[in-house]
Amino acid sequence: MGQAVRTYVGLDIGTTKISCIIADTGGTGTEALRVVGVGTAPSEGLRRGVVVDLDKTVASIQRAVDEAERMAGVPAKGVYAGIAGDHIRSINSRGVIAVSRRDNEIGRADVDRVIEAAKAIAIPMDREIIHVIPQEYIVDDQDGIKDPVGMSGVRLEAEVHIITGAVTSAKNICRSIQRAHLKVFDLVLEPLASSHAVLDDDERDLGVVLLDIGGGTTDVAVFYEGSIRHTAILPFGGANVTNDIAIGLRTPIDKAEAIKIQHGCALASLVPSTESISVSGVGGRADREIARHVLASMIEPRMEEIFQLANKEVKKNHFAELLGGGVVLTGGTSLMPGVTELAEQVFEMPVRLGAPQGLGGLSANVADPRFSTGVGLVLHALHAENGEDGSRERRGVEPSRTSFDPRRWFKGLFYS
Repeated sequence: MGQAVRTYVGLDIGTTKISCIIADTGGTGTEALRVVGVGTAPSEGLRRGVVVDLDKTVASIQRAVDEAERMAGVPAKGVYAGIAGDHIRSINSRGVIAVSRRDNEIGRADVDRVIEAAKAIAIPMDREIIHVIPQEYIVDDQDGIKDPVGMSGVRLEAEVHIITGAVTSAKNICRSIQRAHLKVFDLVLEPLASSHAVLDDDERDLGVVLLDIGGGTTDVAVFYEGSIRHTAILPFGGANVTNDIAIGLRTPIDKAEAIKIQHGCALASLVPSTESISVSGVGGRADREIARHVLASMIEPRMEEIFQLANKEVKKNHFAELLGGGVVLTGGTSLMPGVTELAEQVFEMPVRLGAPQGLGGLSANVADPRFSTGVGLVLHALHAENGEDGSRERRGVEPSRTSFDPRRWFKGLFYS
């Protein structure tokens, strides 16, 4: 490989699967990111996005990474990893400073100071800042400014979106990755990563809701006027649908999962009343036939509940009525027939299915909603290293005592 080729590794540690995506720039600059390796493994050590069994998680990570490395023919040294779980909380904060230079020109140092001022919020000891994302700057009451450097003013304000997570959950994700002999370059909130892969700039400007429906969690991110405005992680996903089927049909979890994938539909009214499916019995009991309509009527209430909870999160924003881009669904569960139609009924907005687009290399292998987070992580890595990202990496702000920096946190902690 030439010197100009940079390799990025995204690791999506999900509740049902762990996927590793290796991509490189192909030596052609920043635009053409090529996917060169894809690896997936069933995830066994997580529940609702949080590590509950370290050894199983480590083994799953190693399997996914090994598969991606074999395909790519390059080793993965460090990763950008996704973090989710219902411990994630987000708040919008504002910082205000006086411009320091005598000629009132705003410099990069002023921007860094105003971001630091916005970060100065009371955070409990057991929580950690994961991202600080500037939404807009205000110079002497003139709002809507994306980059104030070089402008004149005496007072600079910043509106920022701060995402925090539980220290222990972040530590356990980092610990599992390091046990798999990999470095953690950064932890990235999963819906933020997915947004890089499936949303376009027009949608972000118009206002859009991104809903990443995974196995254990459903991630919500609301964008408006180009900036992220609200994030939330709901502790429900496809695994809850599977459990409902297992209990309702009295069949083992693995069989319920297979039935959901092959015959599931999220809107009972779309299923013809004549179709029937075969259900395996538990403990040697005989198989039996049930109407597919019955299965759909078990799935629909749970999916409707997930969408209603997500809609409640969206409604927390005063611009919920202004989201012209509608809803974009992604994640494995979004592939179920009827999900888009049901979401349109609940949100009363246009809904589309989002999958990663516009990559080179093996992009056909990842053009699937299940890989949105993994692809988003490598895109986030590319933006962060090129200084195009809206989070603190772009600002060159040194992580303060409260901001999350795994390189500092875990140095020597697990390698002694």
